[in-house]
Amino acid sequence: METILDTEKMDKMEEIFNLQEKLNTRIGVIINDMNDEDRAKWILNYIRAMQQELAELTDSVPWKWWAKYQEFDKQNAKVEIVDLFHFLISLAQVMGMSADDVYEAYLKKNQVNHERQDSGYKSKDEDDSRHI
Repeated sequence: METILDTEKMDKMEEIFNLQEKLNTRIGVIINDMNDEDRAKWILNYIRAMQQELAELTDSVPWKWWAKYQEFDKQNAKVEIVDLFHFLISLAQVMGMSADDVYEAYLKKNQVNHERQDSGYKSKDEDDSRHI
């Protein structure tokens, strides 16, 4: 699957990654100085943070079918999605991934997902994503 790189969009993604790195540095998370133990700690920190943000996103949607008082808080849902991006980008950075790395991996994984759909995805192939 051939994709033309949209320079303006990649510049935006790179800017987001740069802004997140600056914020993390300000908070005291220095990714370049991490050893594997630190990386494991921060991976778990970001996973936990994303789980909380997902819970907050869930609470933005009227998910309690038995409760009539709930409303869909679209504005807060958008904020929670952006919060998820902050932690997801931090997680990618802890793993040493740049905006370009994420883009390239996304393209490859997207192709795998299409191939799975084309084949009916009737069985799990543990090796179909190893090249990513």
